[in-house]
Amino acid sequence: MLAQILITTLQIISTFYLTIVLLRFLLQLARADFYNPICQFVVKATNPLLRPLRKIIPGWGGIDGAALVLAILIQAVTFLLILTALNGGFPAINPLTLLAWSVVTVLGLIIKIYFWSVLAVVLISWVAPGSAHPAIQLIAQLTEPVMRPVRNVMPALGGLDLSPIVVFLILNVLSVVVEHMAASVGLGSIGIGL
Repeated sequence: MLAQILITTLQIISTFYLTIVLLRFLLQLARADFYNPICQFVVKATNPLLRPLRKIIPGWGGIDGAALVLAILIQAVTFLLILTALNGGFPAINPLTLLAWSVVTVLGLIIKIYFWSVLAVVLISWVAPGSAHPAIQLIAQLTEPVMRPVRNVMPALGGLDLSPIVVFLILNVLSVVVEHMAASVGLGSIGIGL
C-alpha cells in the first residue's frame, strides 16, 4: 500500500513537471510570446535544470534540444524510481529499454498536450472569442503550428473552421501509434497514462 501511494505521488509530481518542461519545448517551437506571464512561470520553473544542460546540449534550428533531453531524463528517472519502489531495490534494467520507455511516454504526453490545447481553443472560440487573456493567447500560439498546415489545405467553409476536427483525427491516429509503440517496447502497467 505504501509503495502504491509513493508511486502515485511520484507519477503526479513527475508528470506535472514533465508537462511544464514539454510546454517550454513546445512554446519555443511555436515561437510563443515569452513576455506572457504564464511563459515567464514556465521559464522560471525550468531554468534551474535547463541551464546546465544547455551548456552541453545546444539548440538547433529553433528546437530546444536541452528541454527535450531533460524531459526524457525526468521520465527515465521516474521509471527507475517506480521500478525501485516496486522491486524493493534498484532494478536491473537495460538502459536502452529505459530510454525507449521514456521516449514513448514523452511522445504520448506531447500528443495529450496538443489534444487538450486544441480542445481548449475550440471551446474558447465558442465561449470567449477574441479574448485577450494571457492563457487564451498562449494556447492559441501553442496550437497554431499544428492548426496552420491543416487550415492551409482545408480553408474555412462559410466561416466554420473544420481544421480542429482534422487535427483531432490526426492526434488520435498518432495516439494509437504511440500506444502500439509502447506495447512493442514492453511498456505495460508502469507507463504513465498513455
